[in-house]
Amino acid sequence: MPSITFAYYCSGHGYGHATRVSALASHLLRVPEPDRPAVYIVSSAPKHVFADSILLGAHYRNANIDPVIVQPLAYRVDRQRSVAVLRSFLEKKDAILQAEVEWLREIIHADCVLSDAAFLGCWAANAAGIPSILVTNFTFDSVYSYLSTTLIDTPASLKETTHSHFEALLPDIPVPLAELAPLVQHIHAGYRCADLLLRLPGYIPIPSFAINPPLPSSEWVDPLTNRFRADIFASLDNPPTAFTLYPPIEYQGASRKKPLPRQIIPMPLLVRSPSPSVYSPTGRSRFLQSIGIPSRYHNPDSTKILIVSFGGQVFRRPSRSGSQTPSRRVSRELSPVRRPASPQNFSGIGTARGLLPSPPSSARSSGFPHLHIPARPPSPSEQDVFKAPRLATTSHLWIPGAPPAVKPIPTPISPTRSSTAFELQTKTIPPTPDQSDSTYDKAYFDFEREQEDDSSPKLEDFPRLLPDASWIAIVCGVSKEQWNLDAEGGDSDLPEGFFVAPRDVYMPDLTAVGDVLLGKLGYGTVAECVDSSTPFIYVSRPLFIEEHGLRRLLDHDGVGVELSRESYEAGDWAGAIETAWTQGQGAKVAKRKDGAAGVGLKRREEEGEHLAMMIIQWAERRGSGDRA
Repeated sequence: MPSITFAYYCSGHGYGHATRVSALASHLLRVPEPDRPAVYIVSSAPKHVFADSILLGAHYRNANIDPVIVQPLAYRVDRQRSVAVLRSFLEKKDAILQAEVEWLREIIHADCVLSDAAFLGCWAANAAGIPSILVTNFTFDSVYSYLSTTLIDTPASLKETTHSHFEALLPDIPVPLAELAPLVQHIHAGYRCADLLLRLPGYIPIPSFAINPPLPSSEWVDPLTNRFRADIFASLDNPPTAFTLYPPIEYQGASRKKPLPRQIIPMPLLVRSPSPSVYSPTGRSRFLQSIGIPSRYHNPDSTKILIVSFGGQVFRRPSRSGSQTPSRRVSRELSPVRRPASPQNFSGIGTARGLLPSPPSSARSSGFPHLHIPARPPSPSEQDVFKAPRLATTSHLWIPGAPPAVKPIPTPISPTRSSTAFELQTKTIPPTPDQSDSTYDKAYFDFEREQEDDSSPKLEDFPRLLPDASWIAIVCGVSKEQWNLDAEGGDSDLPEGFFVAPRDVYMPDLTAVGDVLLGKLGYGTVAECVDSSTPFIYVSRPLFIEEHGLRRLLDHDGVGVELSRESYEAGDWAGAIETAWTQGQGAKVAKRKDGAAGVGLKRREEEGEHLAMMIIQWAERRGSGDRA
């Protein structure tokens, strides 16, 4: 019989929450008998994203236990719809809370609640008369509070193009603080019920524990620089004992007092580890072969790998005209990856699924039934034409989870990689099309140049996706339909050197074999990059305040290079890739050398064992104190 029973509430907001909950639950379930606890995971995230811990015995229950921030694109927040989702959730909060209290008391007889940023879990624990532990690097009272910031997020594409699919995006309008504050107070009150904060790296202020700095979180950031104010940065360097904490919230309806004061304890990186085998030449080659990468690209001395991951989502491509262009496609001879599925096909942040030109449909098929947002029905022509999603057109790359990126001229072919020299030939860049263009994504290079002269654009002046032909790119978050279409369709427009990974790829292994990763800032991806010493190129999400802590984590423990939206969407990635690799090459090479020698591979496992025992002992002491 388990020594203690934990209910683990996991926010449904996205990849990072799910991966670190599964990682910590796995550590708890590896504790030897008789100390091994029972763990019940509660989340609106789908069951398969917790596969690691479920294989070890974790129980799973799907439940709507928190609202989500709505992001119609990977790096844009829809403030108005996010507030509408929050308001709708709070209207049902009391009924949800009552159901959770009954489940904790009567069904699983929980001894303690763990919560990864889900405020309702802490509230339910307090109402049930049991202690709760908050395990996170940020809280959603700060996130929602920041929707009042006067910083306006205008996408580069709205400023610089007339492409119609972006015109459907609503303008970014700050939410008045007077409207927002009463709603945020409910979230804040839930977190106030937590008794212990296990503060993860990449943290920002946790205003439900420390009295200062207080909400609103918009006051923490200088809107001119979009960076924390100097005093906020300074406070993050203070030890936990330097903060004045709020007192505990006593158990609801109980006469006994909580026996211990609230506490903040800094934690090591909570992250899933890569398989040790990927650091050996044989294991690396086996892994790359399993995801369809030809063997000629397996040697890290001759081929560098860019991982492109924006969180993953299903989407449909616009109709297009124009001829197909040949490109490299994924292998159709694939071996299964013998690791639990990675939650790259989980998009709990309200990211867009369906036709890009209609953001109101973004939550319609996201897999989260609590996100009821009306959407226009597809027209018959859309239903007929869009039979399967695609990854590329002749002019654009459609990276899952991100806006389209222009496909610039092909990456120059290295003389050592091909006998065919790169020729610019007669292509030049046309002006941005106006709204009269019926096919906005027609071939990007369709103007002829009469002759070469000294004033002609030089090769280095053109945008480049990859630095040169010694680089390949692996795109993540691709659906089964996209995978099959681009593997079998015969007309893929993926650029030379681009491949797609299966959606169930084990991301820690892919990140470990990668040389640079391009994506958005989120805890899960940042943590896996830091753990594997993989340089990270990120496109900023300026309205998501957690980003400030994650940038700081990269500055201290990794390599982070910001890529502007303009450069991402123009397909001008190569310069950032070169910068990131130059800055991170030394650490990456050393990590691979250590990994091949077996050095440091047990570090995260040992940290996890220590953390698990600390949590169990705290819960046992707290439980005996509460009963005394």
